Amino acid sequence: MVPNDELIRIIDLLNTTYEGEEAWHGPSVVDVLRNVTPDMAGRRIAPNTHSIAELVFHMTSWRIFCVKKMQGDETFDITTPNKDFGALPDKIDNFEWEALEMELSLSQEELINELDKRDDDEFLEDIVPGRTYTYYDMLHGIINHDMYHTGQIMIIQKAMGLQKTSSRFDDDADEFGSPFGTSSEHDDYY
Repeated sequence: MVPNDELIRIIDLLNTTYEGEEAWHGPSVVDVLRNVTPDMAGRRIAPNTHSIAELVFHMTSWRIFCVKKMQGDETFDITTPNKDFGALPDKIDNFEWEALEMELSLSQEELINELDKRDDDEFLEDIVPGRTYTYYDMLHGIINHDMYHTGQIMIIQKAMGLQKTSSRFDDDADEFGSPFGTSSEHDDYY
């Protein structure tokens, strides 16, 4: 049997990015979504942009994609905007927002459960059914995907004039929410 050290590291990264308190990159997905209300979730900061609710739907869709592919489903795909970002109303009510958050949480659990079924790292080099990349690439892709969209959600929150949802850096934050001091202190880097 081949060891599963890499698989353990991937599971740890998935969990840390999703709900960890010590992620090196900043707040986790759960931390950023903690204070989002249904009203905020449905709002757009500009025309032709995604709402927080759509981004959460999108993150869930791609987790489900990963689960289906790990189960060997070659034909499962996300081929339409409705499957990718949903056909959500602009006004999100409490029930819809709770359902979106719950579906994201359940998709995270399903993904981790699917990975827990594996007992070695060998499958990581296998090609994903119906694709040209490996499971290793797909799983690291979903981690990067989470960080990217979590950053988008934070930008949306800032554009709406909301305070930072994480308390991790609050004591040292400048007026822009950065723990690294004022922008004039870093002018020599531009």
